[in-house]
Amino acid sequence: METIVLPPKKNFLYRLGKHPWLIPYRRLFILIVFINLGLMIKAFTTWNWFSPENIQLGKIAKIILYNFSLAILIRQQYIINILFRIATNVPKNWPLIIRRVCAKVYHFGGLHSSSATMGTIWYVIFVASLYYHYLNVLPGVNLSIIIVTSLILILLIVIIMMALPKVRTKYHNQFEITHRLGGWTVLILFWAQMILFLTLEHSLLNITKTLNFWLLIILTISVILPWLRLKKVNINIEKPSNHVALTSFDYGVTPFAGSATALSRNPLLEWHSFANVPSPEKDGFRLTISRAGDWTGKFINDRPKKVWVKGIPTAGVGNVDKIFKKIIWIATGSGIGPCIPHLLLNETPSLLIWATRNPEKTYGEDLVNEIKAVQPNAIIWNTDTHGKPDLVKLAYKAHVDFKAEAVICISNQKLTQEVVHNMEYLGIPAYGAIWDS
Repeated sequence: METIVLPPKKNFLYRLGKHPWLIPYRRLFILIVFINLGLMIKAFTTWNWFSPENIQLGKIAKIILYNFSLAILIRQQYIINILFRIATNVPKNWPLIIRRVCAKVYHFGGLHSSSATMGTIWYVIFVASLYYHYLNVLPGVNLSIIIVTSLILILLIVIIMMALPKVRTKYHNQFEITHRLGGWTVLILFWAQMILFLTLEHSLLNITKTLNFWLLIILTISVILPWLRLKKVNINIEKPSNHVALTSFDYGVTPFAGSATALSRNPLLEWHSFANVPSPEKDGFRLTISRAGDWTGKFINDRPKKVWVKGIPTAGVGNVDKIFKKIIWIATGSGIGPCIPHLLLNETPSLLIWATRNPEKTYGEDLVNEIKAVQPNAIIWNTDTHGKPDLVKLAYKAHVDFKAEAVICISNQKLTQEVVHNMEYLGIPAYGAIWDS
């Protein structure tokens, strides 16, 4: 391999703006936090929501519901697809500085985590205010409301704690259970809480005239929608090696390139999303599933005949290739899966760099030949014979030689961050999953 020398990184201020701690995800998080902090300062000072004689419980409740509405709706599959559609419809003749920003659309998770966190902090203030009213025999609260709101607060804290990155990584199954079952329980208790408040105010008959009622209706529909498409479908699994399962589906759905489908063998407990690989001019789609934990390991070993699916195919980071004129795809191992549909469609001229263990032996000759047919100049790096490559240097050289506008990396968390951040430090637009909440 020839020696590849990287150019000097951009100046300090530029690199500071591209630092991992200032990615758009965290900027959105900080924005929502500061908006809420501003509201809190106003509430405690000029708005005077917290007087000793009466605390404005209704106004606090509205801000709580606004925060949780944003947290839930921004994760709704239809809304995600709409956001991607808007962002990726930007014309390719627009300046790159605009298109590279639009391609950050997948950082919307910063809105989810920040609004959920701030909603919980507001809820702590709300519960403390309720206890103040109750202990001082002020109007607007009774024992039933105290019990329900306390239960909600406990569940919210558990959900937030389990969603912390290190905890979520170590206890992923428990994180999923608390997020799903805990979230459903909180939504039900929010309904109970609203009914209790309206009953206490003798205004239950006017429930449809309240904003909270309609927001809860929207949130409930949002949560239920994916489950209306829950079905158990046939699955065909080929196992070219003990490391990977090449699965195929044909149940009347041909998802769009760059989307993902969630699979489960126990729909109430855990779901795992994998990139869809539709083939041009063919019905159905495929998934490439590598051994990367207990669930995938058991899946590959058992080769089930049926599996659960729900919701709709949902856009992922690979969709941003539509914004650019030329793309470098970087993949390691089964990260090739999300790349394949884009390579097959060839809507955006691209060059692939794929580092993996013996590709033909691991993924089968048919899949490798299919990739080579559409990517004759692809760099397929066999790590069994050549060791692990320096993907940053390979990405930079490919970017220069191919005259690409951006790099998309599909790999594990460490390698993705290494490639993306180093490309950004060199002034090259780069994108990859961010493992957000």
